[in-house]
Amino acid sequence: MAMRLSTLFLRTLREDPADAELPGHKLLVRAGYIRRAAPGVYTWLPLGLKVLRKVEQIVREEMDAIGAQELSFPALLPREPYEATNRWTEYGDNIFRLQDRKGADYLLGPTHEEMFTLAVKDMFSSYKELPLSLYQIQTKYRDEARPRAGLLRGREFVMKDSYSFDVDDEGLQASYDAHRAAYVRIFDRLGFEYVIVAAMSGAMGGSASEEFLAVSPIGEDTFVRNDSGTYAANVEAVVMPVADPVAPEVVALTPAAHVEDTPDTPTIETLVASLNAHHPRQDGRGWTAADTLKNVLVVLVHPDGTREPLAIGVPGDREVDAKRLEAQVSPAEVTAFEEKDFAAYPMLAKGYIGPGVLGENNADPRSSRIRYLLDPSVAEGSAWVTGADEHGKHVLDLVHGRDFTADGTIQAAEIRDGDPSPDGDGVLHTARGIEMGHIFQLGRKFAEALDLKVLDEFGKLVTVTMGSYGIGVSRAVAAIAEGTHDDIGLCWPRELAPADVHVVATGKDQTVFDQGELLVADLEAAGLTVVYDDRRKVSPGVKFKDAELLGMPTIVVIGKGLADGTIEIKDRRTGERRDVPVERTVGEVLAEVRGDAHPA
Repeated sequence: MAMRLSTLFLRTLREDPADAELPGHKLLVRAGYIRRAAPGVYTWLPLGLKVLRKVEQIVREEMDAIGAQELSFPALLPREPYEATNRWTEYGDNIFRLQDRKGADYLLGPTHEEMFTLAVKDMFSSYKELPLSLYQIQTKYRDEARPRAGLLRGREFVMKDSYSFDVDDEGLQASYDAHRAAYVRIFDRLGFEYVIVAAMSGAMGGSASEEFLAVSPIGEDTFVRNDSGTYAANVEAVVMPVADPVAPEVVALTPAAHVEDTPDTPTIETLVASLNAHHPRQDGRGWTAADTLKNVLVVLVHPDGTREPLAIGVPGDREVDAKRLEAQVSPAEVTAFEEKDFAAYPMLAKGYIGPGVLGENNADPRSSRIRYLLDPSVAEGSAWVTGADEHGKHVLDLVHGRDFTADGTIQAAEIRDGDPSPDGDGVLHTARGIEMGHIFQLGRKFAEALDLKVLDEFGKLVTVTMGSYGIGVSRAVAAIAEGTHDDIGLCWPRELAPADVHVVATGKDQTVFDQGELLVADLEAAGLTVVYDDRRKVSPGVKFKDAELLGMPTIVVIGKGLADGTIEIKDRRTGERRDVPVERTVGEVLAEVRGDAHPA
């Protein structure tokens, strides 16, 4: 049945909504696909729901094709399973917690590993019943502190999550490979550019973690890849190699560390300027930020509320990447080192902090005992300029390994274009992307916590090993909108559009609307879905703008040309228009929808 704009639950907007930031999000609201209900919460209106359901169907078809079985868990979940895995605490403020009238604790499900694990535990007990893959397409809830970017970062969202259950690691690898191949087919069908990158498992644990990112300049994720395509990773997962040690004979030539006056130099820029003005290098080269060692202080807030200070040493020409750092210390959260923290550690000279007072095992009586981690590019034997732990003073020729040590290394420094690829093949290039899917080899973390075991072929109880595979279904709608729109509206790929054809009847002549009814009936008889603008008291200009805004891939206009026996067909994506005889319209539209050449 055609969707008639005279009765469709739809209202288009000419102005951008005040609360929308991204172009695609603005268009989804203006075109009447979604409507904001609360911060980070959206109502799916009829056209938007059709797109969402089409994304779901693509996901469902490909999951079914690998033998995964669909089920659906409740969104309202009991506390106990999440207590068993410690995620009731680890999630912190990121989940919605509530109590029933009897005081029992519940949460709105942010993800369902525990429920899948318990379901298999309740029903299966033998290796003969494995391997098994289960999935659901369901609404999830996370209490985002700052919901933004419309459907891309909301508090309520639709997600496909699936889990594989195997007796051994070999089986897990096979399940992982099957899911990965299914994801490739899914994202190929969704019709936007994507890249598969190595990723961090984070709080999920496990190994062999990969992300599927929609390539987009508005994406929240930064990823890197090299020219040859042999390496791609989310920046959080990039593991830069530890720098080779400096040769002992070179270290032997490095002068002893010496403290110099460097007043009014609390920043790297002011320090470099002061060094070049008052302490020139003996080799004649000018000092640069890369010669300095910057020590950045943060506070880790652990799930139980414990606060732990942490110092990170990076070359002065680099910044600490917040996302890389957060991935390294998860599930702890990273917060700023504030004035109250400096007050608690009076040995720290703000703006002039050096390794002399850092480190858990530092023997110096002034030591703060703050854990100190270095960027791996800080080679053993390398000499640095860094804070002397006194206001207005820095120490020069401070050698790593000779004059100071750290408690370890951390992969937290920013990654830049031109950095060497970790696989040794060329250099890295950075780009932005939207996380659309994430697959993990979870291993036995959840199975051990919830005691999921089966009898193996020898009658011995073994812990099941699991994989976890997620796709942001509602997020896909937003990513597709962001990646395919143009200046005048949405522009849906054919497989995802709410309808195959948008028929527009213009003018006041009754014959135009009569022809519209006939054409709509013929198109539907040919198996096509139709949006029909049958509104009588709306101007042609408004109808054309609405057709372009709504974004069906083919627009058919019945208007002035009807007097000459022709109807206009427009390709929404390319803007190409052509007039065809009335009697050939259905055949021409069918050919366009099917991707055939225009019939002669």
